[in-house]
Amino acid sequence: MATTGDDADNLTISLLAKRRFSVPRVAARVNDADNTWLFDAHWGVDVAVPAATPLISLIEEATGTTDTVALLRLSKAGIEVIETAITSRSRAAGRALGDVALPEGTVVATIVRGGRPTVPDAAVRLRPGDEVLLVSHSATEDEIHAAFQ
Repeated sequence: MATTGDDADNLTISLLAKRRFSVPRVAARVNDADNTWLFDAHWGVDVAVPAATPLISLIEEATGTTDTVALLRLSKAGIEVIETAITSRSRAAGRALGDVALPEGTVVATIVRGGRPTVPDAAVRLRPGDEVLLVSHSATEDEIHAAFQ
């Protein structure tokens, strides 16, 4: 599976997997819908999976390939639930939640610390290992990632 956030990388990975390493079945994430036509057998792709597919987010979360993942899209309500994990490398580590500039239209739903959800408070200092769940009607995963990572 090629699941990076860059279509060119996913195509390159797919082609190498298929031709160089003889991988029998290759699935690739399509980030930009305008590029869908490229994701075919010529580029070593057997299955093209749109980035909007919730399964991609679940795969990313399970494999740890990203710090920030869209967990739920409620298209009728126009909101997303997004998770970002605080690591020792995160710019938000050690900072108070209130000091993190959130994208407009975004609220922190909870901070999961030690497996327990806590009520978000502006004074809470974020620590490595914290998982921050956000609800937004306009922010993208990339914007959330930029704010915390």
